Amino acid sequence: MIQVAPSLLSADFTRLGDAVRMVNTSRASMIHIDVMDGMFVPNITIGFPVIKAIRDVAEKPLDVHMMVMDPGRYVSRVRDAGASIMNVHWEACTHLDRVIHTIRDAGMRPAVTLNPATPVMLLRDIISELDMVLLMSVNPGFGGQSFISNTLRKVRELRALIAEAGSDTVIEIDGGVNLTTAPELIKAGADVLVAGSYVFGAADPHKAISDLIDLG
Repeated sequence: MIQVAPSLLSADFTRLGDAVRMVNTSRASMIHIDVMDGMFVPNITIGFPVIKAIRDVAEKPLDVHMMVMDPGRYVSRVRDAGASIMNVHWEACTHLDRVIHTIRDAGMRPAVTLNPATPVMLLRDIISELDMVLLMSVNPGFGGQSFISNTLRKVRELRALIAEAGSDTVIEIDGGVNLTTAPELIKAGADVLVAGSYVFGAADPHKAISDLIDLG
């Protein structure tokens, strides 16, 4: 079963509650929330009070993607805001193993994100510790970018690494997901599709989500 995680980055921020309620009534598995600090990526998005407000309305788990410097500083605050999954960038963590275990000890599922230019093999020594790996299929920081086709090779490499380790880690993809790119991602081994513009720009967001799930 393919899972879909609509990304609120592409929602209408003046009607954020309506966007969350739409996801609640859809077939989506979780809600993807991008936190950006203006340093790790050039954009700035939402913070902990908004995540907490989303949690108060959401009926799906929150997948909080921390596009910030030194995300280990925020583990307890992400947990207290209501996240189920805390997603940190390999590139932003000096002591990644420590951060992963801190996230799990806090009661959340640890996930690690790789930027497009970061090799999958850098996760070899920790892959068994992760619930999820997010491969960025665009450069992080902005919604609506075009899909980077090299991601397909990285998905296959990551799927092989997970199999070699005998791990249950799932593969999530973020960036440029639509009905053209999704079939190839699923074929390569992706499990979770983050969809922003494709879902929130659709005339029927519920159908857009279902169409992605039905590809699997």
